[in-house]
Amino acid sequence: MLCKVSSMGLLGLNSYEVLVEVDVSVGLPTFELVGLADTAVKESRERVRTSLRNCGYEFPTGRVIINLAPADVKKMGPLYDLPRLLGIGSAGGQLRANFKNCCFLGQLSLGGEVRRCFGILPMVIKAKEIGFEKIFVPYENLKEASVVKGIDSYGVKNIEDIISFLKGNEASVLKGDFNGFNFSYDNFDVDFSEVKGQYLAKRALEIAAAGGHNLLLIGSPGAGKSMLAKRLPTILPRLNFDEAIEVTKIHSVAGKVSCENPLIVTRPFRSPHHTISTAGLSGGGNNVRPGELSMAHNGVLFLDELPEFKRDVKEILRQPMEDGQITLTRAAISVTYPCSCLVVAAMNPCPCGYFGHPTKKCSCPQSRVEKYLAKVSGPLLDRLDIHVDVEPVEFSDLSSVSNEEPSKDIRDRVEKARILQRERYKNFNFSQNSKLCGAALKQFCKLSSSARRLLEDVFKKFGMSARAYDKILKVSRTIADLDGEHLIQDGHVAEAVQYRTMDRKYWRN
Repeated sequence: MLCKVSSMGLLGLNSYEVLVEVDVSVGLPTFELVGLADTAVKESRERVRTSLRNCGYEFPTGRVIINLAPADVKKMGPLYDLPRLLGIGSAGGQLRANFKNCCFLGQLSLGGEVRRCFGILPMVIKAKEIGFEKIFVPYENLKEASVVKGIDSYGVKNIEDIISFLKGNEASVLKGDFNGFNFSYDNFDVDFSEVKGQYLAKRALEIAAAGGHNLLLIGSPGAGKSMLAKRLPTILPRLNFDEAIEVTKIHSVAGKVSCENPLIVTRPFRSPHHTISTAGLSGGGNNVRPGELSMAHNGVLFLDELPEFKRDVKEILRQPMEDGQITLTRAAISVTYPCSCLVVAAMNPCPCGYFGHPTKKCSCPQSRVEKYLAKVSGPLLDRLDIHVDVEPVEFSDLSSVSNEEPSKDIRDRVEKARILQRERYKNFNFSQNSKLCGAALKQFCKLSSSARRLLEDVFKKFGMSARAYDKILKVSRTIADLDGEHLIQDGHVAEAVQYRTMDRKYWRN
């Protein structure tokens, strides 16, 4: 007897329908699995056989053939356990059920429990697009699945529950309800009101948030670089629902979604250690999971001690920072993950960290300073729009009892600037000043005559690259937006120039 049960597959963030075809016929006892399955899928044969037996059902004694269609796409992971068990039960005559318009996902334990799977959200979204009316997922994944409206999601704890449901007892499994969730869009443990002094650095972070500009913080140990970077998400605009879905899909594939809080509603902040590998940053592995770059999508990627990262790891950043996505190609598959994030890097000015410090003397010879700075390549520096010095905080600022500006007030200004940009670029495929390029850069970065003269003088004096010139224009545009100005003035250019510390040759001497 032949039975067909629908499931879903996952390749990167893209999902597709998998039809589990089970045929049970008379013959020598065999259990064959075809359909380009990986090791994890093949190993599930014994899980399915044992869990079926431990739940009081007999495994068919004849010839059992299972095909996972489409046969030319590799199937990965243990999420086909549940549909295969249901197909065997139905094809063997022990289970009478209608699987029409239903989709099943879940891995099994030997005792018949249905265990959690990764990547549920993108698969449920695709199932809805295909036209399925019901989807059955592990109970632990129910809240994640019920984020998607337009399809009924059911949480399954064990095999007995799903079989009881298919026999007509709908109370045996729990139906998901997205409206029952409570989300906090301002769930931050830190705030800019806690930062004393550092007015130049805070201003640079505000500009970076307003225009989506990548940022480099340069300062001695203890100056507050990491502290400032951790507070950047608190002044970024809130995620809208579509952005939250994008972020959650990536974290779902990586297995980083909480069972209790399935929808990520605050912008992610990722801070990998400088010993991270290229695969850890870009993504990879047998199943091509997303790396830290993609995990920071729509949020912040913070690279502390930038020169200490391996050179090949740093150079991986270059193309994704421009494109907002990264493509991972393996022998049989090619997967693209989005990684449109705000990159914030921090570094010391020299190996000992005290080059240019107002009170502590640097112990590094000039050659060591030059060698240390050379660890960060010119092309990578050019992709960091803003370079700012983080000076040590004065005692008078630390001991001050005055109230500093809270993150909420800064975010209000950032959101106003973002609204201006969205309206300005509504006919383009981008919405931030940092993405300006080509003809759009000339069209929207109009300079006053005095601003043009100032920029020309700066360009010649510091021998800046063409990319550095473009970055100054983009940052100037953002500063003008924060001031509500249509035309970029010389004051906006002058402020933008001071955020190119690493382009000034005298800084290295």
